[in-house]
Amino acid sequence: MALKDRTLGIIHAAVFTASAVEPYAKEIIPEVTIMHLGDDTIQRDNLKAEVGTIPKVNFFKFTTYARFLQEAGCDMIMLGCSTFNQAVAVARPMIDIPMLNIDRPMMDLAVQDGRRIGLLGTLPSTMPASERLLREAAADAGREIEVKPVLCAEAFRVLREENNPARHNEMLLEEIDRLSKEVDAIVMAQVSMSVLEKELTNTRVPVYNSGRTSFQRVREMLLAMD
Repeated sequence: MALKDRTLGIIHAAVFTASAVEPYAKEIIPEVTIMHLGDDTIQRDNLKAEVGTIPKVNFFKFTTYARFLQEAGCDMIMLGCSTFNQAVAVARPMIDIPMLNIDRPMMDLAVQDGRRIGLLGTLPSTMPASERLLREAAADAGREIEVKPVLCAEAFRVLREENNPARHNEMLLEEIDRLSKEVDAIVMAQVSMSVLEKELTNTRVPVYNSGRTSFQRVREMLLAMD
């Protein structure tokens, strides 16, 4: 079956992230039909919960939405949220089509670059989940890593409350420059940070974003299907 006959379902914990991934979908898998399913209440409740914990209802929502997308004819599902990436593992026994965490492909690449991995995020709720997934990627690859997490919460506030993407980007670029002196590779924990890609062509170390790496993996997976 050709890619033009394939459909990818993407589940978002906040509707606005659909716009962050669209450019990568159009560039990397333009032939594929994309079905977005977003629920702002997921991010709201993740942010309200104690850092490091996920409300059980959000795992239920993801599994339900994944089932909806499967029944609608999707060939594959991607979870577009970093904070509750464990939802894929929770849902896997109940879903019959392949699923992918948006962050996992960049982490698979980063752990091959060296032992010291920088993890840059803008949401406190995301950091524990992203570090856990990064360590899982390292373990699966048989690699020993040291994670250096850096939270830049002010950048997220500037983006969402002040609607100042230029300042958001500037703050993150400053953090990346500083962090790159201490690590072998950097992963950016929010897909919204993928907008920095054009500014990161001449960095000291590889800096990975989940937008490009996830859609490259999706393309490989869809092409490998019978």
